[in-house]
Amino acid sequence: MTPAGTRRLTLTGSVLGAAIVALDGTVLTIAQPSLQHDLHASLAAVQWTSTAYLVTVAALLVFAGRLGDRYGHRRVFAIGVLGFGAASAGIGLAPGIGWVIGLRVLQGAAGALLQPATLGLLRAAYPADLLGRAIALRTSAIGLSAAAGPVVGGALTTQWGWRSVFLLTVVPAAVAGVAALLVRLPEPAAAHRAGGGTTGLDVPGAALLGGALACLVFTLVGLPEHGATAGGWLRLAVTAVLCAALGAAFVRHERRARHPLLPPAVLKAPAVAPALGVLLAASAALFGTLFLATYFLQDVLALDPLAGALRSLPLAVAMVVAAPASVVLARRHGPRRTVVAGMSSITLGALAVASLRPGAPALAIGAAFLLLGAGFGAVMATATAALVRAVPVGAAGVAGGLQQTAMNIGPALGVAVATTLTAGHPLVDRLPPALAALAATAAAGALLATRLPAARTA
Repeated sequence: MTPAGTRRLTLTGSVLGAAIVALDGTVLTIAQPSLQHDLHASLAAVQWTSTAYLVTVAALLVFAGRLGDRYGHRRVFAIGVLGFGAASAGIGLAPGIGWVIGLRVLQGAAGALLQPATLGLLRAAYPADLLGRAIALRTSAIGLSAAAGPVVGGALTTQWGWRSVFLLTVVPAAVAGVAALLVRLPEPAAAHRAGGGTTGLDVPGAALLGGALACLVFTLVGLPEHGATAGGWLRLAVTAVLCAALGAAFVRHERRARHPLLPPAVLKAPAVAPALGVLLAASAALFGTLFLATYFLQDVLALDPLAGALRSLPLAVAMVVAAPASVVLARRHGPRRTVVAGMSSITLGALAVASLRPGAPALAIGAAFLLLGAGFGAVMATATAALVRAVPVGAAGVAGGLQQTAMNIGPALGVAVATTLTAGHPLVDRLPPALAALAATAAAGALLATRLPAARTA
């Protein structure tokens, strides 16, 4: 049994690490216009500050999780969170847009290291009956940080400029890194050596999977920009075919690999595939809906960014409350019913946004966001806990990498669907069918959730 003090220190580091990544993602959007003006950069170059990060993270997440399983999540997390903070400081001091893009790649690599490790640390420190609560607190911190990002980023950018947005993450990253270094948990590598052997790293498999995921994210991110022209479609088709080819090569390689990147214990666990599918569907539906709702609030209702952010505040509040509440629901009713209820709430929230029209009252807007946030908080906490519980402790890093991969690809998919279905049309006219498609995505996630464990958690 891990001492209570060690568990608390582990939770502190994990929560801070997950929170700074979530905060960085939302504050960057606010800082981009100021960054573009100050560095005299083109819009395409500024877009690459996000694309380069997303592609790097997607390519490395699963392999980074495997590194944690092999060498210890404490070490990998400390390297990742300190590297993330150092890259953030470098961006805050960058003299040109090229430096920003390059440092965002390094920041993505560091983020890929720390994200799966946050779950691996919790899996190693907490017994099964307390793991759900720890993951729920991590989920609440992510929701709170993501919601605070636009407000904090707007205030910092207005007062001190865009560079202060990146310097903001340096202090919490340092605190999280120190917390990780102070934690004393059994390291997987030592256990392997004690057993007379080591687990190899499947570098070729990591390269194939990373390439496939990078091509997938690049295709999804580029769909809104390049999908309007014949040349753009050709470019996207090439990356999509490359993604499929690399994915097929990865599957063939894994069947023959002596030490596969995805251990059989992970692939054979019944809860893994449905949990990942649910997380993918939930994040696609939520972020696609949020993308459209943001434009509706600002372009149709003519609200300024701050007023629009305040209208969407019920989402963050509901997510922060629903994540820990879902632990109680899972204990009473089981993960399956809890996640089905959460996905149903996301579906209803997307349909509620689809019903909004010019002049919609604040109460109706708040109710729609409340449904979205409550559903997503419950789904993210419960499905993640089911996924991490389903695998052995020695494969928790890979499970965390898969979870984060789903949570990174889902938003890109949702925004791609939203922009494709609304391109070239007035937003008010195309809002209902686009949101109906996103609601259908959430409903499909509810069907996948029926394959999750039905038994109540401890």
